[in-house]
Amino acid sequence: MSAELPIPVRRWPPQIKFIVGNEACERFSYYGMKSILAGYITGAVLKGGLGQTEDYATEIIHLFVFVNYFMPLFGAWLSDKIIGRYHTILWVSLFYCAGHGVLACSDFAGGVHGKMICLFTGLALIAFGSGGIKPCVSAFMGEQFTPEQSHLMQKAYGAFYWAINFGSFFSFLVVPWVKNHHGYSPAFAVPGILMAVATFIFWRGKRFYIIVPTNREKQHAGFFHVYFTTLFMKRAAGKTFWQAARGKFSENEVAAARSVLPILFVFATIPMFWALYDQGNSTWVLQGLKMSPVYLLGLNISAEQMQSLNPLLIMLFVPVFTLWIYPRMGRFAAPLKRMSYGLFLAAAAFVVVALLQKRIEAGAHLSILWQTWPYVVITAAEVLVSTTGLEFAFREAAPEMKSLIMSFWLLTVAAGNLFVALLTKFLPHTNTAAEDASVSSGRFLLYAGMMFAVAMLFSLIAATYNYRDKSAAQGK
Repeated sequence: MSAELPIPVRRWPPQIKFIVGNEACERFSYYGMKSILAGYITGAVLKGGLGQTEDYATEIIHLFVFVNYFMPLFGAWLSDKIIGRYHTILWVSLFYCAGHGVLACSDFAGGVHGKMICLFTGLALIAFGSGGIKPCVSAFMGEQFTPEQSHLMQKAYGAFYWAINFGSFFSFLVVPWVKNHHGYSPAFAVPGILMAVATFIFWRGKRFYIIVPTNREKQHAGFFHVYFTTLFMKRAAGKTFWQAARGKFSENEVAAARSVLPILFVFATIPMFWALYDQGNSTWVLQGLKMSPVYLLGLNISAEQMQSLNPLLIMLFVPVFTLWIYPRMGRFAAPLKRMSYGLFLAAAAFVVVALLQKRIEAGAHLSILWQTWPYVVITAAEVLVSTTGLEFAFREAAPEMKSLIMSFWLLTVAAGNLFVALLTKFLPHTNTAAEDASVSSGRFLLYAGMMFAVAMLFSLIAATYNYRDKSAAQGK
């Protein structure tokens, strides 16, 4: 029998194109639906909207994102313990498609009450589907690389994130256009079609995928089993927590569980970033609706289309940062250092938004193009925090804990969005128009101040973190 040829170490595995293609279409469906959500909830009933207040729209959007990013805990459990990452992604995607279908049928529901039922049902199904697959896709892609190809991961995750933004860029242009010309139901149908395409693309790559056994198949105890069993068991005098754990679990199981806590300590400060970043689809859109649209390159650019600037900039920034800036930064490009830079930039973006809002509150008529400046700043922050966070989570997690760690990373997004929803609901109103409190200069400056304080704390954590992957500490 002839020896097998070695896998080329300078080329990505062929199955990566199916995963990246799936992600591009899935993100089109998600952000396409989300691009018109704020306008749909606050829009006039006679024009197909639901006629609700801006604060109510802010609460609904951020609660939806909260559930969407809380569901990865379920997805990680399902994939790690029961059916594996491939089957979790495939089957849960069908619920995702169904959610888009419900939203697309909202015009047949009859009246605002029926449309509200369709809204909540559709968003619940989308949150279940999108959230369920989130911790699996990025970890599934990482598993397709052999140890000899591990040096390609930084660029691969950059390409993965580029694909996300490729899909979302076109969704922010296409779906609002469909809404403006054909109404909300057809506009909600387009993301559903793209989600069906995403599912088909992923299924087509099945014969190429490397399928890693679940923890149940490997008979490996998960983090919660190890941690809570040890927490409640009777320990001998003088034994530490992890020494006691070794009496019941294998060294590998204990080491895997032990790797989780330092990462969670880092993650604990990240929700504030998402509290700011995800307002690009809520309060920033609502601010933009008070600004003047412009006609540019044959397109009428309004608040909804302006959201396409973020993914467009991401597609430009990711290769610039990955291929040019990071290699020149040396050890200053260590993952946590990059993330700390991004947190400070997020605070700066909200200072700019607050200044724009002050001018609007003073009666100025601003062009929507003024939002270009905060979009540039928040996008640079996203590259530094989000793409790096995916890389950090995968590199630092033990092999058996990768989906769990990815789900905890996504849980930081849930916590940030829940924070916005609760703050919007319970914080005293800061201006005379109560329904517009979430879109005010005072509220934007409050977020900027909180983000700056968190960025200072994160910088201290970054300076003292002990990397499992020692090459990451050197920015490699």
